[in-house]
Amino acid sequence: MARAIRITAGSVSAEARLNESRTAGAIWDALPIEAKGQTWGDEIYFDIGLTAGPEAPREVVDLGDLAYWPPGHAFCIFFGPTPASRGDECRAASAVNVVGKLQGDPTVFKHVRSGTRVTIERH
Repeated sequence: MARAIRITAGSVSAEARLNESRTAGAIWDALPIEAKGQTWGDEIYFDIGLTAGPEAPREVVDLGDLAYWPPGHAFCIFFGPTPASRGDECRAASAVNVVGKLQGDPTVFKHVRSGTRVTIERH
C-alpha cells in the first residue's frame, strides 16, 4: 500500500512516503497530526503523541529520511547535519526508527524555524 503524505511547516510543503514498518503504520493511522516543530541543526522534530518501541533503530540516517524518535515520542525530518553529526552525515540524538522518505529536495526545510506549526496529512 502506498502511504503518501504531505508535510507542511509554515510556508514549506513537501510530499513524502511512509514505509511498511509497524511504526509508520501507527503514524498513518493517527493522521492528520499537527504540532509545534523544534529544530536541532538540520532536523525538525515534534511530539506526535504516539508510543512505539525501537524497530530496526539507527543513529545515522539518510538525507530526507523521516523517523520516529522513541524517547521523545517524536516525528523527525532530517534535511542535513545535526549537532551530533560527524561531517555531513544526518545523525539523530539517539537511535530512531526510519518510517519514510521525503520526495524531492529535503533542504527546503532549512527555512523552517523552531516554533513553526507542522502538519502531517494523508496525500
